Amino acid sequence: MASRLNNLATFHQKLAKADRILAICGAGLSAASGLPTFRGAGGLWRNYEATDLATPEAFAEDPGLVWLFYAYRRHMALQAQPNAGHHALVTLAKKNPNFLCLTQNVDNLSSRAAGHHPLSSSSPSHQQLRTLHGSLFTLQCSSAQCTYVDHDNTLDPLCPALAAASVDTPPDDPSQPTKAKTIIPLLDPNTPLPRIPESQLPQCPQCKTSLLRPGVVWFGESLDPTMLAEIDAWIDQGPIDIVLVIGTSSVVYPAAGYAEKARTKGRTSVVTVNREVEQTQMMWGKRRPEDLVFQGGAEEWLPKMLEPVMGVAKGDGTYE
Repeated sequence: MASRLNNLATFHQKLAKADRILAICGAGLSAASGLPTFRGAGGLWRNYEATDLATPEAFAEDPGLVWLFYAYRRHMALQAQPNAGHHALVTLAKKNPNFLCLTQNVDNLSSRAAGHHPLSSSSPSHQQLRTLHGSLFTLQCSSAQCTYVDHDNTLDPLCPALAAASVDTPPDDPSQPTKAKTIIPLLDPNTPLPRIPESQLPQCPQCKTSLLRPGVVWFGESLDPTMLAEIDAWIDQGPIDIVLVIGTSSVVYPAAGYAEKARTKGRTSVVTVNREVEQTQMMWGKRRPEDLVFQGGAEEWLPKMLEPVMGVAKGDGTYE
């Protein structure tokens, strides 16, 4: 068991022989960039579970509240920078055209790390990054009868009514005790939020009758079937040597589904990179002998794991 945990030498041997590599990325990839995962301890937003706000029903009930949540996430993502994990994956894409990255993240940090590289190309045949759950910076009409979509909208604040979500948290005063940290009103669950009239929220300029909504996949909604078909077609092109599961778990869906779909018996290694790795016999029993686990942050492990292909990163985490 121990030889399959944090074993760089074994991974480098597998990497040297690898051609087709699939990466599946979750919220843990962006944690080192300072973005909250809204999971686990401290994962609430104003005492709301993120899953309670990320639904069509929540938007229908109180679109202003849902928009404040997403406007805050937009602001945080715009303030954040891609970390060494993002840069390592982009460099792998540049070195290996047979690499495909599927991200569950909606923060656009992978795209920003890619810049103008084909990792973020609009052509499916060249696109090495697929955003499974959409993007915080895509706006779409909330009406199923309207086709309006606005990509790469980085306006912050998005509208005056959402300005409270673009307020930066003041830096901590070292002279004050920990409990005296400043909390902006938006994040203080004890500060009531007035309901925002729908007339003050982002409006669809095409149909002119419906609200705009974040272009993300909410709970209860389906992923883009065209994108899924293209991913399946890539997986079916041939055997996959390594599946990297980064910042999420390789034993829960959707990562588990793609990891298993990509497997070729005895050939494919599923390699998990995650801060939280359950070290139990049951969990190891769900993995195969060829699988590896690296416990820690992607920003720490990916540059080391991929160094034989990419070389040593510069001080800022980039490679060029």
